[in-house]
Amino acid sequence: MNVGIIGVTGNAGAELARLLLSHPQFRLTEVSGRSEAGKKLAAVFPYLHQYDLTIQSEIGEADLFFSALPHKSSAEVCAPLVKQGRRVVDLSADFRLRDVAVYEQTYEVRHPHPDLLGTAVYGLPELRQAEIANTRLVGNPGCYPTASILALAPAVCAGIAGERIIIDAKSGVSGAGRTPSPITNYIEINENTHAYAVDGHRHEPEICQELDAIRPAGSGRMQLTFIPHLVPMTRGILASCYTPMVKPIGKQQLLDLYREFYAGKPFVQIVERPPETKWTYGNNMVYLMPHVHERSGNLLLMAVEDNLGKGAASQAIQNANIMCGLPEDTGLALGAVYP
Repeated sequence: MNVGIIGVTGNAGAELARLLLSHPQFRLTEVSGRSEAGKKLAAVFPYLHQYDLTIQSEIGEADLFFSALPHKSSAEVCAPLVKQGRRVVDLSADFRLRDVAVYEQTYEVRHPHPDLLGTAVYGLPELRQAEIANTRLVGNPGCYPTASILALAPAVCAGIAGERIIIDAKSGVSGAGRTPSPITNYIEINENTHAYAVDGHRHEPEICQELDAIRPAGSGRMQLTFIPHLVPMTRGILASCYTPMVKPIGKQQLLDLYREFYAGKPFVQIVERPPETKWTYGNNMVYLMPHVHERSGNLLLMAVEDNLGKGAASQAIQNANIMCGLPEDTGLALGAVYP
């Protein structure tokens, strides 16, 4: 199947191209990137020398497209493709939120194609595989929500998590994109760590939307505090989630609950020690540690992932596999780059 990448010159777009090199069914035939249009892909990214592709300003002939454009711009490009009957996985935020008012308040723009929100599926395969298999438009989840939702979902679904949830999340610098900024240049980020968006990160409504959808009927209003941090590493996310334990459960019972919930999910591994981001470097894995903090009576639910992998590009390929009727792990049997 011929596939195209719209916005190949960003971190997620370039990672998509790298991962597609080893995919047995998807053949990358088109790439676009307005800032580098007219150049050979290998001239911009020499490590992608296997491709003899020229970066175009616009593309549209492939069977399936990945869009790695910013929000709003992505919907404007994706909508015509979807209406032509092409399959599209959008890595921007444009088709993640079902409520157009929430989207417009969060991203401070008018949604250019709200008519498509009803047909788009939130692309978290571990929770929505059947829906993904029957759509032509997937909103690929954000990096922070992927780790956070997967860490919390079994406890929320079982009704053992409280209404008050705190997520302390830390990300590598590649999540900020390739455009230079004062907070991501070397002298600012090296040997430095800081929180940001403390009054509300854009990914917060996404987390609330998906957790609310699986909470037991009659649950009270969820109170989420989500604080992201930037740490001096290239890639990786660690999400530490804390919530009161509202139903008693032992440590082994909690582990069994998580293992049963994710049984048959090839990219989620339950572990009994605090997971490390480097376990996921360059692949599509999420490692989860569910833990009962007995002294406080809280649940501690930890997850790690590669923010450019399961948090973006490799999860997009996982979604595309499902959309096309392929095994979800096709082309994604990748070990971590370690050490």
